[in-house]
Amino acid sequence: MFPILLILFICVPIIEIGLFIQVGDILGLWPTIGLVLLTAFVGASLVRSQGLQTLMSVQNRLRHGEMPAQQILEGVMLAVSGVLLLTPGFMTDAMGMVVLLPVPRAMLAKYLMTKVVVKSMGNGFHAQGGFTSEHFHSRPGRDNPFSSEEGNTFEGEFERKDDDKDNNKLN
Repeated sequence: MFPILLILFICVPIIEIGLFIQVGDILGLWPTIGLVLLTAFVGASLVRSQGLQTLMSVQNRLRHGEMPAQQILEGVMLAVSGVLLLTPGFMTDAMGMVVLLPVPRAMLAKYLMTKVVVKSMGNGFHAQGGFTSEHFHSRPGRDNPFSSEEGNTFEGEFERKDDDKDNNKLN
């Protein structure tokens, strides 16, 4: 991973400098600077609007009880797109605009979802290791209620032992 990042950090600025020189030759200094600033402002506003749409899509899927993994991944991709658009340069702007467009972004997200494993925890009670409580009652047949074959996830039932509800008040 490090060699790839090293190559990117060396090659991308060299390509961007070459593009600045060529575009500056054609348009001149001030129009080139203006174009870079314009793409940054337009890109930032488009990232904001697309991000709000993605957030609404995530909320809608959650409301329907569906896992919004692709929408969350698209939100991360929008953040990357925003960074690319705010970075001065024509190549990074082009890459940011491609990721910003809904159809290529959805296609890229679907492709990336095939490479990523997402686990759903279901509707049961799940906790990470280290949970101890005297109120915890394990299901019958388990020797140790705080361990399971899957790792740190366990199932169980609990009951509240405090009958005095006045002790639970904050004041």
